This record gives sequence, C-alpha cells and structure tokens, in this order.
Amino acid sequence: MAPAEAQVRRGKRNGGRGLGRGSGSQLTVCDPAPAPQEVQVLGHRFCNPVGLAAGFDKHGEAMDGLYKMGFGFVEVGTVTPEPQEGNPRPRVFRLVEDEAVINRYGFNSHGHAAVERRLRARQDTQLRLTRGGMPLGINLGKNKSSADAAADYVAGVQTLGPLADYLVVNVSSPNTPGLRDLQGKAELQDLLAKVLAARDALPCTQKPAVLVKIAPDLSTQDKQDIASVVCELGVDGLIVSNTTVSRPSSLQSRQRSEPGGLSGKPLRELSTQTIRDMYSLTRGQVPIIGVGGVSSGQDALEKIRAGASLVQMYTALVYHGPPVVQAVKQELEELLREQGFRNVMEAVGADHRC
Repeated sequence: MAPAEAQVRRGKRNGGRGLGRGSGSQLTVCDPAPAPQEVQVLGHRFCNPVGLAAGFDKHGEAMDGLYKMGFGFVEVGTVTPEPQEGNPRPRVFRLVEDEAVINRYGFNSHGHAAVERRLRARQDTQLRLTRGGMPLGINLGKNKSSADAAADYVAGVQTLGPLADYLVVNVSSPNTPGLRDLQGKAELQDLLAKVLAARDALPCTQKPAVLVKIAPDLSTQDKQDIASVVCELGVDGLIVSNTTVSRPSSLQSRQRSEPGGLSGKPLRELSTQTIRDMYSLTRGQVPIIGVGGVSSGQDALEKIRAGASLVQMYTALVYHGPPVVQAVKQELEELLREQGFRNVMEAVGADHRC
C-alpha cells in the first residue's frame, strides 16, 4: 500500500486522525502531482520535507529567522511547565572529528507561560506561514522535579496546543532521570490516553496532531510495544529518533566518553534503522518524522525511503551552517528525479516495496 493511501485510509478509520486528528472538516489530501518536495501529512501541507529539530529554539525566540533559512517546518522546545535551569554546565560537547555532538542539557526551559507569550504575540504570522506550507511544532517535556509526568504533558497540551500545528510528547531524552521509562507499554498507554483526551478537549477549531518522540536505543520488544500503543490509541505520528546513549567504536574525539545523548553523523544509521522498523511495525499507517544524522540530500532520502514522510536537522547546522538547509533540499530533489520519483510522497517507504 502506498504511504499516501495508507494515511488516508487510516484517517478514515480514525475519523480523520491519521492526517491530523481534529484537522478541520475534511482530510487534507495531496493533489495528483504535487510539487516535488511538497508533502501532505499530519493534516497540513509542508512546502518541503526538511524541518528543524527540537532543541535549537528551545524557548520560541527565533522561529521567523529559522523559516527564512528555508526550513519547511520548525519545532520549538522542549518546553517544560515551570522554568528550569537544566543540568550544570558544561553540558554540550562538539566531537569535531566525528561531526557529532553530545549534549546533556536536561530540558533547560523558560517554561510554558514565557513560550506561550512569545508564540501568541506572533500567532497571526504563524497562521500565514502554516497556510503557506510551513507548520509549527511544539515539543513538550516534564519538569525534573515533577511527581506526575502525565500532568506535565497535559498542561503542555492545554497551554501550548492551541498555538501548535503539531505537538510532540518527548519521552526519549536521555538527560532527564526516569523519562525513558515512559516508553514502557503500560506507562506510554496511560500517558498518551491522557494527552489525546486533553488535545481532543481543546477549544480551538483546528486541533494539533500529537506525535511521540522515541529513542533509537530500543529493544525489539520495546518497538513492538510502542507500535501497538500508537496504533491502538490513534496517535497521529512518530518522531524517530532522539539522541543515543550508545557510543559507536568508530568515534575518534576525545570527548566521546562524556555522558549524554549523541547526535550527528554517528547516529544516522541507527536512527534510519529505527525508522525502518517502526514503519514496518505500523504497516506504514503512522506518519514518521525522521531525525538523526541528516546532513545531505542522500541522508534525507535514505530516511524517506525507510519510511519517513518528513525529516529534521540540527547537528548539521553546527558543522555546515545555514547553507546546509538549501543544499539538502537541492540534492534531495535531484536524487528524487534520478531515482524516478515525481515527488517526496512517492518515495516514502520505497525500500519496503522493493
């Protein structure tokens, strides 16, 4: 089954949820021949599939400049309910020889109220951007001291949901104690049921899609359990993946032993394999945003062929600067043409059809 068809059929099964639950009076379905890089997913049109991952604009301070760099979408956060400092410095390390970064930020955040004020002040601008094919995501986390994780995520939905095109339930950062435990089947099912109920209760007309961001360091059983939960509950999508706590033997930098999450080139193959696994386990019916080691059009297309509808970048900006965004998009379009795809959506999950 083609990815677009699978998403439309899932949307019908879930009352429109497969393409962004609560996304209006009708499903958003692509034209027969959309522009090569255009993607219709999560209830929105994305003018190109290359987005900025969470962690860069943690506090919602730079969205407009980031869109001007050429991103098709921007994800703000992670945002926690109350302001918190995060972990002690130093907490971010460049592994230059490996084109990688290790971070242990620990969800440093200005908190819901501050981010809400900034987003509300530019709400009209974002509405225009979203209509123009540049949606906004907001990544939600919990406070380190919180005793009720679900309450923190529900608060994020209630406060920031009306300002987002999609929300991300981040249960996969390695830098908040106990956070990854929320990826367990029972814990995840309870958490997501509450988050989805809160989203469905929002007073806004166009309700945001809800995605779950998962780790690349999951067992086969973990992946099966996550797939089961998201399919059963009708979660709108997955972000695959967060940083890894593993340390490949190929790492050269003397910083390689620093604790924290590893991102960049050494994460690329692991995250792509996790995308491939989750696409297969969900039978291509749950949209995936692929992230981890994307620094070229080839990297992006590998993730798209593995099952991602969209991709995100972060660490590549550290090493290649803003021009890398346009370079990735240009190379991706050339590769799509060379490989016989008319557009990105035709390439989604192509490796599973070989």
